[in-house]
Amino acid sequence: MNLKAAGRWRIKNDDLPSQQLADCLKQSLPDELGQGHSAMFQLDTDLNYIETHYQPSQDLAVLTRMDQPEPRLVVTLGMKGQSRFVDKQGHEIIFNEGYTSITAFHASVGERQYQAQNDMAQVRFSLGKTWLDRYFGEKNSARFFNKNSIRLLSHRPISNTALIATRQLLACDVDASVKRLFMHGQAMSILATELSHLWRDNQENASIFHQKDQDIAHAARSILINEFKNPPSVSALSKRVGTNQFKLKQLFHHYFNTTPYGLLLAIRMDNAYRLLETSSCQIDVAADYVGYNHASNFSAAFSKYFGISPSSIAKRHKS
Repeated sequence: MNLKAAGRWRIKNDDLPSQQLADCLKQSLPDELGQGHSAMFQLDTDLNYIETHYQPSQDLAVLTRMDQPEPRLVVTLGMKGQSRFVDKQGHEIIFNEGYTSITAFHASVGERQYQAQNDMAQVRFSLGKTWLDRYFGEKNSARFFNKNSIRLLSHRPISNTALIATRQLLACDVDASVKRLFMHGQAMSILATELSHLWRDNQENASIFHQKDQDIAHAARSILINEFKNPPSVSALSKRVGTNQFKLKQLFHHYFNTTPYGLLLAIRMDNAYRLLETSSCQIDVAADYVGYNHASNFSAAFSKYFGISPSSIAKRHKS
């Protein structure tokens, strides 16, 4: 480990303290570099699940060398914060909170970079080409890989379905005897949702929408993110971004795989979950924070969305 002039500590991935547990391989940050760990579970042949939670005390780079016997696809869901991967040619891939990034590689040398005091949490699935061939066919999976280079195939907002399944996977509130089965089931649900668009024939849709349409969709999304407590109606939102309701719904379906209302619900529920998970607030306070006038309506919507009551999240925080 050495300190570069730029002030970023660097450590080889193989030098991170490791511990082989009964069901996973755990790697931790050294105390002098901050708090955090990653845990890797092998759920199936050529299917690994990795959850990482880092809060480094200083800017950090973990040096990695990925040289696999066969190509791999990595699906990364950004649950909190941000990180980036920079290869030896200087090409970078940024992993953002709220987005699913899909990368493909055969061999790659680079570093995973983390910002000081930035609380970062990610869920990753590493899939071998043999696994992809089994589910999607050899011809379909072969087109994603380039020899000796890493590719960013997709960077899209996490779908509602995948977000719910990921939160349940992280909680993993099941008996130890069925834990692996539960984790495998949730992983397959997430992958089916987040990988499906790669195999979809988008040629017809791609010819319909242009850069201006994408800008409109992202502008509308930003308004909902910033004004989720008192959001505009779909009609008012359409006018603000310069389109009509029908076109806006088309754009949301194309770029975000949901409706304006569906995205608003996801934003509200995600904000409520974080508030309950990280503070001691009452249910009615969380309800008001995300724009619900009645706590009972909020609780019903939250339970339906996550499959768990808001009071359960609040109790988990207190414990």
